[in-house]
Amino acid sequence: MDAPIVCTEAADSELPFDVFARTCPSRETLEHVTGRWGSLTIGALREGPCRFNELRRRVEGVSEKMLSQTLHALERDGVVHREAQPTNPPRVDYELTPLGVEVADRLISLIHLLEGNMPQVLSARQFYDETRGGR
Repeated sequence: MDAPIVCTEAADSELPFDVFARTCPSRETLEHVTGRWGSLTIGALREGPCRFNELRRRVEGVSEKMLSQTLHALERDGVVHREAQPTNPPRVDYELTPLGVEVADRLISLIHLLEGNMPQVLSARQFYDETRGGR
């Protein structure tokens, strides 16, 4: 078995990985989890296992290609489990792993925080646009 990859340790951390280090593999996982399609896919799977097309309908706007790439990356990172049923036609279900559930719980908290504060966000956007000539 390969030895674990250890990144430059952060000065104030006892963890062997540091997402702020350029070559740390945790940075790639953070990108998979917090990217638009990754976070929406994880959030959708928090509601329970889904088949591919169910996920695609739930995560409006995601293309088949992007959803497939997202699911592959999340499966590789151990966040999503893919289960292929030996049926005809084949049935494939996706669900969160225990790590995925923990990630989803934190993402859902962030999503709820943002949704609950959208009036402030929209007001800030309007102020910015009016004072800086934006959109």
